[in-house]
Amino acid sequence: MKTIWPQRTLSRDLLLILVGSLFVALTAQIALPLPFTPVPITGQTLGVLLVGAALGSRLGFLALLAYLLEGAMGLPVFAGGTGGIAKILGPTGGFLLAFPLAAGLVGLLVERFGLDRGFFGTLLAMLLGNALLYLVGLPWLAAWLMGAGKFGGVSALLAMGLFPFIPGDLVKAVLAALLFPTAWRFLGPR
Repeated sequence: MKTIWPQRTLSRDLLLILVGSLFVALTAQIALPLPFTPVPITGQTLGVLLVGAALGSRLGFLALLAYLLEGAMGLPVFAGGTGGIAKILGPTGGFLLAFPLAAGLVGLLVERFGLDRGFFGTLLAMLLGNALLYLVGLPWLAAWLMGAGKFGGVSALLAMGLFPFIPGDLVKAVLAALLFPTAWRFLGPR
């Protein structure tokens, strides 16, 4: 299979950043609100992990930074077709702000440590990127809940922002690891 655009150029990199951000915006449209938490189940995690692995640390990070800028400008790229700075400052803001970091981490693990050489290595990279989302997103959610006078303790926080999402995140990480080789074949060498 031939790559779409095998040679690295500035225009290729800019196009990949744009396509990566739009891919995450597309996956964000898969959103299922839950009645007990302000955090919805979305397809964004799949997009973030796949973009990070496929584009690498630098371009993956920039693609997700572009995604955040698009959303901050009010474009409907966030979960359920929303946008605006208020969304970034809201209860899910920590998860959103962690997207570039998670994409960069997955890209780094794939590029520098060869975690793309087999399914389980790629899956490990995806799971570590997902863990980073929680490391940033959960404290942000806790702070937002405290500010709103709704913080019910750590167990309530985990029930709102972690436990309901683990099964879906495992499925998305496996799916991203399975889709990754196909994405990389299209993109060619980084």
